Order: sequence, then C-alpha cells, then structure tokens
Amino acid sequence: MNHGKQRTLEINEKTPMLLLAGPIFVELLLNILLNNVDTVMLSRYSENAVGAVGIANQMMFLFIIMFNVIAGATGVVVAQYLGAKKTDNMNQIYTLSFVFNLTLGIILSLIVCFFGNGFVRLLKVDASQVEDAVKYMKIVGGFLFLQAGYNVMVQILRCHGYTRVGMYISLAVNGVNIIGNYLFLYGPLKFLNLGVAGVAISTVTARVLALTVSLFIFFRYKIGKLSLKTLHPFPSQILFRMLKIGIPSAGENMAYSMYQLVLLSFITPMGPLASNAKVYSNTLMSFSVVFSNALAQATQIVTGHLVGAGREDAADKRVMKTLRTSLPVAVGIAALNCLLCPWTLKIFTPNPEVVPLVQQVLAVGILLEVGRTTNLVVIGSMKAAGDVLFPVLMGLVSMWGCGITVGYSFGVLLSLGIGGVFLGTAADECLRGIIMLVRWRRGSWKGKSVVRQQ
Repeated sequence: MNHGKQRTLEINEKTPMLLLAGPIFVELLLNILLNNVDTVMLSRYSENAVGAVGIANQMMFLFIIMFNVIAGATGVVVAQYLGAKKTDNMNQIYTLSFVFNLTLGIILSLIVCFFGNGFVRLLKVDASQVEDAVKYMKIVGGFLFLQAGYNVMVQILRCHGYTRVGMYISLAVNGVNIIGNYLFLYGPLKFLNLGVAGVAISTVTARVLALTVSLFIFFRYKIGKLSLKTLHPFPSQILFRMLKIGIPSAGENMAYSMYQLVLLSFITPMGPLASNAKVYSNTLMSFSVVFSNALAQATQIVTGHLVGAGREDAADKRVMKTLRTSLPVAVGIAALNCLLCPWTLKIFTPNPEVVPLVQQVLAVGILLEVGRTTNLVVIGSMKAAGDVLFPVLMGLVSMWGCGITVGYSFGVLLSLGIGGVFLGTAADECLRGIIMLVRWRRGSWKGKSVVRQQ
C-alpha cells in the first residue's frame, strides 16, 4: 500500500505544545461559545427552554460517549503506529473505525427517536419542560450518527498533527448555529413558531457541515483512504484490539455520564430554578476547564507518539510539565468565575433568584477544578500509553462510592441543595486525581503499548 503521498506532521517531545494545544484550545472555546449562544438565545425566548435543552443534551451526551469506544481507540492506535513508523494497515484502521462508528450511530439515532420520551420522563423532569426536552432530543438525537462519524475523523486528523482542522470546523459550526438560531427564534422564520425545534434543526445542520468538512480535509491532504474493500476479509482481530482499548476508555466516560445523570435526578425534583441553575453553572464552569482540556488533549497526542516510539521517560516528563502549567491556570479561572458570577449571569438571564444558586456551585467548582484538571491530563495520557482499564475501575469506585454518597448526603439529606450535590462531584474528582497521579508517578502505565504488545 503506497503511503508516499500522505502528509503527516512529525510529532515528538520537541513539538511545540502551542502548535497542537493552541488550535484545540480555540476549538474548545468556540464549542463553549456555541453552547453559550444557544443558552443566551433560548433564555431570551423561554427560561423553561434552557433547562429542557440542557437536560436533553445531558441525556444525549451519554450516547455520544458510546461513539468514543472506537473513536478514542482510533486516536490511541493511530498515534502509536505513527510514532513507531508502522503505516501499512492504516487505511484498514481508518475504514473500520469510520464504518463501525457510523453504523453504531444510526442504531442509537433510531433508539433516541423511538424512546426519547421515556428517557426524559425517567429523569423526573418538570412537566413544564418535558415537551421541549423530548422535541429537542428527537430531532438532534435522530441525527446522532453525524457526530459518530465526525468523532472518528477528527481523531485521525489530530493524530496526524492537523489540530487546526477542528478549530476551523468549530468556527464554521458556530456561524451556522448562530445564524440558524436567529432565523428560527427572532428572524424571518420566526413565523413558523418552531422554537426549540428550530434550535435543534440549526444544531443538526451544523453537524452535517462538520462531518462534510472533516471528510474533505482527510481526502484533500491525502491522509488516507476509506474503502470497503479493505474490510474483506473482515479484520476482526483489529476490531477486537480496538474494542479492547476503546471499551474501558469510553467506559470511564460512560460511567461518569451515568453518574452525572444520577446527580441530575437529585436536582430536578428541586424545581425548574435548580435545573436552570445547573445549566448556567455548567456553562460558566466550562470556561475554567477549556485551557487544561486543550493541553491534556495535546499531551495525549504527544504521549501516544512517544510511547509508540518506546520513549516512555520523555512521555513522563511531558505529562508532569503539562500539570504544572494547567493546574494554577484552571484554579485561577475558576476563582475568577465565582467572583464575577453576579455580573456574567446577566448575559444569560435577568432572573436574580438564580444567582445565589449558581454562585454556590461555582465556589465548589474551585475545588473541583483541582481534581478535574489532574484527571484530564493524567488519565488522557494513561489511555494514550495503553493503560485503559485502571481508570475505569477507579472511576466506578470513586464516582459511585464517593461522588454519589457525598452528593446525596449534602445536597438532599442535609438540604444544601444544588451546591451540596456538586460537592459530591468535587470530592470524586479530587480523590481520583490523587490516585491517578500516584499511579502515574509509580510508572504502572509503562509497558502497555499496543505496538509493543503486538
């Protein structure tokens, strides 16, 4: 198989982190702005719509995580193989990943369409928000397969060093989404009275654009080929290896998302005000984590290349340097977020009753960011090195043993409300952060490289 025309950037410990992390940071920031624009536009349209869409997105995020079983494994395998200079079967891996995820996406899209109503009612959503939540979930969820395909393509492009692609796509997606929201909520299409359904249509249109552009870049830069011929005979061994990496890796995220749904079930009975406060809190807290998340994802790419090349000590140094940079920045942004909350919230809602609830959550968020930043950096690099099972097992113990217990005890039993529920999340993140850091420093992740094992 001829790979001579492929354009791949050389990635090692000398690669400037700004080259990889910079575009990822902008991409993540644009995604946050996209969510914020949705929230602002919807809050001007209807307060209940904000909570309804937030609840629907929380539920659908659980399905999107399932796409990362193969997408996440693709990132690990491609990075390690590129680091080891083994590129013979890359087109087969690309095709297998894309086709598998697209098929899974279609199946899950059908499930959401048929059972969306039941999912919403399972969370005991307030009656005033049920209709909008179901409507949004069925439209956006019916096209989840678009996200499934995009998740694979963006992983492939990042591993080849094209992190700017995601940034450009996010910019385009933001534009399409903002224009679409305006048209349906306030502009020429307002007469259709679609409301939340119009916002959902804008989201789907943006995802069509994202998948189309990512495929265009993949072929335009001759990164590889997608051909069903490479799947005959079916590469079951490669799929098994990828599932062996992807299932535990995505399992940790799946467990986290389910755990967040349980915490959400503690909050929804507190009423629409608490549900709305959760959406606003998550929106503001997303700014605290964006810098650390960008560095963590860039570090994961570099770690995968270094581990594939057999340079584990260099990978260790890279991870610790990222932690020293990201921790103080994340905590500083979280503290600033809490202080500015009474003013920044006015962008999203004129309701003064929601301010003290959100400020409680953001105060807890300062502690939460210490653990979450550590987990993002260390767990991401553990996955890139092939150490995928331990984070899942530890996550289950910490989330369900510590997070749920603390969240229920403080939020419900002691009647501290939404701030008490978020205290459970902070306790879980910090406990896991300490354990993961200890494991990394002990070097338990070494020797688990996919390339080396093969």
